[in-house]
Amino acid sequence: MNPIVAARGLTKYYAGVKAVDSVDFQIEQGECFGFLGPNGAGKTTVMKIIYCFMPPTSGDVKVLGMPVTEKPSEIKARIGVMPQEVNLDPDLTVLENLIVYARYFDIPKKISLPIALELLDFAELSDKGSSKIETLSGGMQHRLLLARALLNNPDLLILDEPTTGLDPHSRHAVWEKLEDLKAKGTTLLLTTHYMEEAERLCDRVAIMDSGKIVIINSPEHLMQAHGGNLEDVYLKLTGRRLES
Repeated sequence: MNPIVAARGLTKYYAGVKAVDSVDFQIEQGECFGFLGPNGAGKTTVMKIIYCFMPPTSGDVKVLGMPVTEKPSEIKARIGVMPQEVNLDPDLTVLENLIVYARYFDIPKKISLPIALELLDFAELSDKGSSKIETLSGGMQHRLLLARALLNNPDLLILDEPTTGLDPHSRHAVWEKLEDLKAKGTTLLLTTHYMEEAERLCDRVAIMDSGKIVIINSPEHLMQAHGGNLEDVYLKLTGRRLES
């Protein structure tokens, strides 16, 4: 079975600075793969290249068997992205945010409406369909972002720091939704600097530091091999703390 994502020698420069330094990794179908590291480690840059927001400077990256530099439209049609920032439309209701977003995938309203209603139920927002975004709590907005990312029934769901800024209760609520998706076989790719998030959700993690992948393995193996939790592992492998 071909990997969902395969990268070899992936490198990205910003204004002469090497943000991602020749990294190799594969993401298999049905797994939750995490990029773990502090801000500036290169995690989000890798994600943006995978979902075709920016091209790599060099190296090969294939998503669903397609090169990101050659098939961006085809790739975007088959992936879902939950961004780090809340970018919901404040002028639309909760339900309208989903219906309008579905147009990006050429999904007509007669098809998108039942899908949107089902996703609101999944996100526990069924009673908020006619509400404006400003009336939602932070946790509700994040769950709506997750629902929106699932509108096109993606083969790969990309989550960039999906619970940053949430209180512990809301964070756990999002984790439960992601675990539901994982149990159904959805391939998940996430970046996080929360140790507990990676330990709970990820089958494998790539620990990143200064644009490089230091190691790839399961959280359980890393903690057994190096002792302590993932922050302790990160400190031992990089010499600095994870949330620096």
